[in-house]
Amino acid sequence: MKIKFASLIFLIFILSHKAQAQYDRASALGIKAYPGAVTFKQYLGNGDAFEALAYFWKGARVTGLYEIQYRIEGVKGLNWYIGPGAHLSIYDPAYFKGKVFAGIDGVLGLDLRFQEIPFNISLDWQPSLDFGEGSSNFEAGFGGLSIRYIFN
Repeated sequence: MKIKFASLIFLIFILSHKAQAQYDRASALGIKAYPGAVTFKQYLGNGDAFEALAYFWKGARVTGLYEIQYRIEGVKGLNWYIGPGAHLSIYDPAYFKGKVFAGIDGVLGLDLRFQEIPFNISLDWQPSLDFGEGSSNFEAGFGGLSIRYIFN
C-alpha cells in the first residue's frame, strides 16, 4: 500500500506543470485553523514557497515547510503543493511532562491566490514525526485551512 501511494505521488510530480511566476516574491501573513497557528508564507519567485508556522496548543511548536508548487490547469491562481519540513515542540508540563521534541514534517495541499484581492487560502495535510527524550510520536492530525493577507 505504501509503495502504491508513493508511486502515485511520484507520477503526479512527473505529470504536473511547475507553477510559474504568477506567485512573485510576495509575502503573506494569516491564521491556520486546526489546531490553530499563526502562518507566514514567503513566495520565492520560482513558484515555490516557504511557510513558517507557530502553534500554541498544549505548549508551543514552530514549524518550517518548503512547498514545491504545481499549477492546476483551468483555475487561475490555484496550485497544489507538496514538500518537506521540520519542527521544534515544547509541550506544556500537563502534556508529555513538559518534554521537548524535534521532528520532521511533510505537507500536501492546495493553495488559491485570488487575483483581484490581496488574500490567499490554502487547505493542507501536514503529518509529522516527533523525536526526543527517549520516545517518538507520529502525528497525522496537523494541517487545516489557512487564510492569509498578501503584502509585498
